[in-house]
Amino acid sequence: MERGKMAEAESLETAAEHERILREIESTDTACIGPTLRSVYDGEEHGRFMEKLETRIRNHDREIEKMCNFHYQGFVDSITELLKVRGEAQKLKNQVTDTNRKLQHEGKELVIAMEELKQCRLQQRNISATVDKLMLCLPVLEMYSKLRDQMKTKRHYPALKTLEHLEHTYLPQVSHYRFCKVMVDNIPKLREEIKDVSMSDLKDFLESIRKHSDKIGETAMKQAQQQRNLDNIVLQQPRIGSKRKSKKDAYTIFDTEIESTSPKSEQDSGILDVEDEEDDEEVPGAQDLVDFSPVYRCLHIYSVLGARETFENYYRKQRRKQARLVLQPPSNMHETLDGYRKYFNQIVGFFVVEDHILHTTQGLVNRAYIDELWEMALSKTIAALRTHSSYCSDPNLVLDLKNLIVLFADTLQVYGFPVNQLFDMLLEIRDQYSETLLKKWAGIFRNILDSDNYSPIPVTSEEMYKKVVGQFPFQDTELEKQPFPKKFPFSEFVPKVYNQIKEFIYACLKFSEDLHLSSTEVDDMIRKSTNLLLTRTLSNSLQNVIKRKNIGLTELVQIIINTTHLEKSCKYLEEFITNITNVLPETVHTTKLYGTTTFKDARHAAEEEIYTNLNQKIDQFLQLADYDWMTGDLGNKASDYLVDLIAFLRSTFAVFTHLPGKVAQTACMSACKHLATSLMQLLLEAEVRQLTLGALQQFNLDVRECEQFARSGPVPGFQEDTLQLAFIDLRQLLDLFIQWDWSTYLADYGQPNCKYLRVNPVTALTLLEKISREMKDTSRKNNMFAQFRKNERDKQKLIDTVAKQLRGLITSHHS
Repeated sequence: MERGKMAEAESLETAAEHERILREIESTDTACIGPTLRSVYDGEEHGRFMEKLETRIRNHDREIEKMCNFHYQGFVDSITELLKVRGEAQKLKNQVTDTNRKLQHEGKELVIAMEELKQCRLQQRNISATVDKLMLCLPVLEMYSKLRDQMKTKRHYPALKTLEHLEHTYLPQVSHYRFCKVMVDNIPKLREEIKDVSMSDLKDFLESIRKHSDKIGETAMKQAQQQRNLDNIVLQQPRIGSKRKSKKDAYTIFDTEIESTSPKSEQDSGILDVEDEEDDEEVPGAQDLVDFSPVYRCLHIYSVLGARETFENYYRKQRRKQARLVLQPPSNMHETLDGYRKYFNQIVGFFVVEDHILHTTQGLVNRAYIDELWEMALSKTIAALRTHSSYCSDPNLVLDLKNLIVLFADTLQVYGFPVNQLFDMLLEIRDQYSETLLKKWAGIFRNILDSDNYSPIPVTSEEMYKKVVGQFPFQDTELEKQPFPKKFPFSEFVPKVYNQIKEFIYACLKFSEDLHLSSTEVDDMIRKSTNLLLTRTLSNSLQNVIKRKNIGLTELVQIIINTTHLEKSCKYLEEFITNITNVLPETVHTTKLYGTTTFKDARHAAEEEIYTNLNQKIDQFLQLADYDWMTGDLGNKASDYLVDLIAFLRSTFAVFTHLPGKVAQTACMSACKHLATSLMQLLLEAEVRQLTLGALQQFNLDVRECEQFARSGPVPGFQEDTLQLAFIDLRQLLDLFIQWDWSTYLADYGQPNCKYLRVNPVTALTLLEKISREMKDTSRKNNMFAQFRKNERDKQKLIDTVAKQLRGLITSHHS
């Protein structure tokens, strides 16, 4: 029973579902019925659904049939009325056709007349429109014709203005015509043509100013020189401060703006022809030489065309290239001043042009660009000057170069360029100038010293005396009182050297002019350079003369006298420098002159050379000595060579009268000591194996001659017997052997008051052995005389005994 209830419930649910699906099929669009039908087929009761569907279709068919039966009579009546209307419509159509035929026939002539009127009106309208269009086109054609004429006459800036009017004012009114389109297409080409032509003019201008930049710079530097001369005249004193021409004055020559449409602006030349001016005529302004219209014209054209930046970049690039070419110095620039002058003229000309462009155009170049170019130019110029000036060995050329650099700096400073580095570089060139001066004066001093006769200057009149005193500061009351003729103590090289030192100081002073240096700096520079001249150049020249092989004692003596007077003149050189620099020597940090030291060193070198020269002369005489050490004859006079030597010494020391006493005394003492030492060496020579007492007696005569010379006082100032002490060693040695006073020597040896204090046992032993050898040799030769052998043997024993004792003294002394 429960199963029956459950089946009945399921049947009701299925029937309700089928009913819903049927309603959905009736109300749903056909395109969306697929899912509904699918739900039917997905179930298991599709057979029952089909039965219900067919039942529903039959119900609808019955409803349709009922509705058709209800409206059928009305439909029949409507068809009947429509057939009646068709006949009436056919009649109306026929009437309208007849009426149209009649109207067409009657209006044919009117239509022809109206057609003719229409054509006339159309022609009239076309003519009027054509006239109007021609009135619009004629100004365009006239402007185009004007444009072509301006292009032919190279009036490019007006042509550009005409092109602008044509493009923006006239062509838009007639833009639909074919010829206007041709013009519009041609406008960019015309603009490019104008740009190209104006650029060509600019290139010609740049090339022209590159070729003529030296002329522009030369003119600008002449202006600066004239202004400086004028400042000097106004101030009535040397120009020390920095007097500069104002920027306003520099531009009053050329400050009128060039009109772009003026005939001058259409000229393509960059440099105007200007004849060379005489020195006494006014120099034309640097800007008068240059026609800047090509630059202005090209700048305006490119500005109008919207390509100003392109133009500026091109102009700056080309000028940078030209700057590098200008700053490249020729390889032989250092050979002549004209090479430097042309180099500076080109640089000045370049920057004069750029400075004018800076102040007469708006933004074509700016201060940063100019400063960049100037920094590059300054570094390259200074490097070139350092390199090329180092090759210069002529001080006059270096001085001219310095003046040219100062003028170059002054000229550029007028235009506002900083030039401090140039003046700093001039201080470097100053050192080089000093070196070239020193080399030049080395040659001058060498010529003076080589050509001097090293004799006192003779004067025969008051005029000659004053001339020498005017050249050299010398005062001697005794010499002034002497009658003419008389002699100065110094030779001609003293006033010549003194005057050349002054000339050197003047040359140093010339370089310091216009360097904006203080008086203290100028004074310091002059003193340092003069010190180098004295301590290096003059000192070397004097030393070379003193060390010459063929220098004589007379020349050496005169050099000592000359350097003494030059040393005294140093204070006058100090005063001379003070007078020209106005800086007192007492000023703090003032450099002192080292001339005193220089002349003292030269004098000491000459003194040493005198001592050496005297000793060499003595050695030459001693080489003539020819002693017979084996002679038995007793001579009665000194050797000839020694007599000649003493005569030479007497004559030499007579020349020393003008020398300082100490120098003469030292030379005399040195000569006597050297002579005594050389004689001692002769006596003790190892080659002399034997000698006789007779030879010793002859040697004693020579020593006595030397002592006689020492006692005669060849040079004043010695105390009594002081000079004889040079021969004391020889004298005691000879007295010991000649007197044969060995007992005294051996007994008193080592005592402070010993008679033979200066006799060395080694020396005595050496000489005794030589005498002993000679006696032994003589004994062998004379052995036939028996009566002599005993005395000789006794003497030989004595000699052996003395020699033994001497050896004992030597041994004890060493121990």
